[in-house]
Amino acid sequence: MADIAGAIFTALSCICGTPTCNCIDQYRNFNDDVGELRRELDTLTNRKQDIESRIEGAEARGGRIVRREVQDWLKQVQDINVDVQAFLEKVQGIKWYKRACLDKLVCRKINVVRKMIKKGSFPEGLVIERAPARGNRIPTENLAGQISTREEIWGYLMGDEVGMIGVCGIGGVGKTAIMKNLHNDLQREPRFQKVIWVTVSHPLNVFELQKKIAGAMDERLLDDDEVMMRAGALMDIMGRVKFVLILDDVWEKFSLKEVGIPDPKAQNGCKVVVTSRSIEVCSYLSCKIVKVQPLSQEESLKLFLNKVGDVVLEVPGLEEISELIVEECAGLPLAIVVIAGSMRGVDDVNVWRNALAELRDRVKSVKDSNDEIFKRLRFSFDRLDCLEVKNCFLYCSFFQEDYLFSRRELIECWIDEGIFDGLPSREVAYDRGHAIIDRLEKNFLLEKHYFVSVDIGIDAAKMHDVVRDMAITSIGPEFGYMIKAGMNLVELPNEHGWVKDPKKLSLMENNILKVPLNLSPKCSALSTLILSRNPNLSEIPESFFGEMLSLKVLDLSSTAMETLPNSISKLKNLSTLRLQLCKKLKYLPSLANLRGLKKLDLHEAGIEVVPQGMGMLISLEYLDLLFCPNLKEIPTGILLNLSSLQYLAICCLRGTTMVRNFEEVARLKKLETLECNFDDVQHFNHFVNKFKDFQSATAYSLVVGSAKDMFRKSKHELVITDCEIEEECIVLPNKIEDLWILRCKNMGNSLSKIALLEKASELRTCHIKHSEEIECVVELDSSSSSSLRCPVFDKLEELYMFQLPRLRELVRVEGEATPSHVFSNLKRLHVACSGIRKLLPLELLQALQNLESIVVSSCNQIEEIIASLDSDASSSDKFTFTFPKLRELRLFFLPRLKSICSAKGVMVCNSIETIQIGGCLELKRIPVQLPQLDNGQPSPPPHLREIWIGASSKEWWESMEWDHPNAKNLLQPFLKY
Repeated sequence: MADIAGAIFTALSCICGTPTCNCIDQYRNFNDDVGELRRELDTLTNRKQDIESRIEGAEARGGRIVRREVQDWLKQVQDINVDVQAFLEKVQGIKWYKRACLDKLVCRKINVVRKMIKKGSFPEGLVIERAPARGNRIPTENLAGQISTREEIWGYLMGDEVGMIGVCGIGGVGKTAIMKNLHNDLQREPRFQKVIWVTVSHPLNVFELQKKIAGAMDERLLDDDEVMMRAGALMDIMGRVKFVLILDDVWEKFSLKEVGIPDPKAQNGCKVVVTSRSIEVCSYLSCKIVKVQPLSQEESLKLFLNKVGDVVLEVPGLEEISELIVEECAGLPLAIVVIAGSMRGVDDVNVWRNALAELRDRVKSVKDSNDEIFKRLRFSFDRLDCLEVKNCFLYCSFFQEDYLFSRRELIECWIDEGIFDGLPSREVAYDRGHAIIDRLEKNFLLEKHYFVSVDIGIDAAKMHDVVRDMAITSIGPEFGYMIKAGMNLVELPNEHGWVKDPKKLSLMENNILKVPLNLSPKCSALSTLILSRNPNLSEIPESFFGEMLSLKVLDLSSTAMETLPNSISKLKNLSTLRLQLCKKLKYLPSLANLRGLKKLDLHEAGIEVVPQGMGMLISLEYLDLLFCPNLKEIPTGILLNLSSLQYLAICCLRGTTMVRNFEEVARLKKLETLECNFDDVQHFNHFVNKFKDFQSATAYSLVVGSAKDMFRKSKHELVITDCEIEEECIVLPNKIEDLWILRCKNMGNSLSKIALLEKASELRTCHIKHSEEIECVVELDSSSSSSLRCPVFDKLEELYMFQLPRLRELVRVEGEATPSHVFSNLKRLHVACSGIRKLLPLELLQALQNLESIVVSSCNQIEEIIASLDSDASSSDKFTFTFPKLRELRLFFLPRLKSICSAKGVMVCNSIETIQIGGCLELKRIPVQLPQLDNGQPSPPPHLREIWIGASSKEWWESMEWDHPNAKNLLQPFLKY
């Protein structure tokens, strides 16, 4: 048709003259100009993607925000892209005789695109430095009392007369709690540029103290420099800002100058606060002493009732007994909290009377200030009803002070100790371990914590330093424990420094350089020896283990050991040998005689061959050979002999023969958990296809790709890294519950179109990170037979999406398709993608009735969480969005966020517990509907615990709009900064 038209126009040009010739020229140019428009648009799109990638890299380094002009340019480019794409689709089917008339419009669009390409150079850069943060907030609870003490300290902080403040008092009296509370208040105080919290190690390590302070200042000191050189560098760093430095739990005298801390004076406006149990230490530092006094009886009783629960007020006689118990706590908040935890849920008056008698018996012979708290805490330990739980508690003191241990790490140690011997499987042991941790946390003998690693949350725990001191000093010796963890030791205690006949010894986290020759401690009863995390320990003499024939657990992890002494072969009772991260380790003596060995952990060790005699370890239940770079093979037949294996972790790497071992793996009948890393998709698929039946009865954590990403978050986990998703045809294993897709390509524009996910019928958690192609999660099109081919999203419970620069929406709906079941089981949604503008489309809301958590962070373009309604602006009707199970709403660093939902929208979420908002300065309204009382007055949501606004200003909070005039006053008690 186009050829005929061209011939006609040529003939007309000869007959009709110039006007017709101009029209004909425009017609001929039209196709060329459309092609040019497409090319220029591709150039602009590539420029935009490059800029977004550079921005993500800059933001990942922290402390930077995108320039406003760059944000505007990205928005304009997006608008132009939509406009031009729509235009190109429109002209593609236009009649030939209309094309000549549109050529000028094509040329104008070409010019617009070229101007935007030119504007996208940004010679001044893409980002600017973010205003320095004053510090990180610390989790804390409302103070039980001590308001006058808090106000006294605050007065010194705000005044000019006092630079050094010493907060003193016995252990457990509340020094740290007061300073945590003040630390968070100081975040809002504009007179200080930096607020720094450092927990000081005991004994004092100046090198580590310097490192912690510099880290809090976002700086790094050279490890090779001497302490005085580092002190000079730190002095220079701290001298640039007006700071408050809080040094918590200081036990020893030291010099500020030696560390590198500028002397706080009125001239520099800086402050240093020291908390200590020793007035002598504070006086040496020339501090203004502030003594923290115990709580009054009234304050003590209020705190006790808050922690023990309502049972005291409901059962006749308990209130009187509880008052007497509180008296015995001597006003010490830690003792009150721990003892209340041990009595929580008990409603028998006889048990309460007996508890009071026991507590009085404990504290009647107090000798010094430590005993005042230790005796009361010991009461709660004694109330633990079985030896198993007591041993689990005491093991927590093996770690250094303030160590944050994950639940997995702790439970593994308990299993190694044989605490759970007799349970039928590791899975049952883990269930028991979690139950014990829960109990210790509820009794306040452990503190519950949570940290984030590789974008996932890790449940963790920690011992309060006073509780740990009590465990080590008051209880440990009775059980034969000798704890010297984190003591900055450079050598082992000599034989006279060992307790008599120790049963368990922890020397972890020191700097022991060597074990003296001919040292042979007389420890015939020693069952556990922990020397892990002594990074310079490289040699142990043969004589050292000569008197340790009862040894069951030996931990030399994270040391510089190159060989182990042959005398280890004589430890016939040894059941656990931990050598992970011994990267210099080349040689192990024969293990043939260690027939009772149950665990051998060589994770990331430097061994080149498997230990001699490993095939004879008929009792071995746990073997970790992951990421041993020098280990090329496991000789055929060895795994077959390990018939008791319950846990196995190995690699399948190119250039090795370890892949053939999978034939043997399939025949391990007791295997519960397999962890394996494949850097070859072909070997991975071979394994999955051949052993599907085997996997169906086994927990697994598998990695395919080049990275060492193994998260161990769920029972059936697969991590895919740096792969071509569609081209490489990765086969999914059975029963996959948790899928990670990291830095993968060729994924297409929608997750719902990825064939990989079609058969993941039991998938519950999905993490997608670093994909350049994904534009939406689910794409629905009523005209396509394949629009709903990915039912996995109907069952998904957790969805995490990070650094997907082209992600624009969760669900893309075309035609009359409805996402009525998509995400109907979703509980947790976490999004951190720079390009998304509106998170939840209206069509999706009805399905999100199980949503419990919404976390949105670092989405530079997002303007709304719930898409606005297209409605009559004059209408006064409210639109209600119901989230019956929503517990937390967290919004961070969303510079363009203007609204959570439309101005007429209201969110009903009576289960809400936490609202956290930070870095959302354009947001002016929180549309949470307050429940109404019977009298029609509003009340706070029944489960609300906190509204956290981070470093946002008080003025910002005051400017927030609420639908009810009394809402701000009602919610003020829940507000935290």
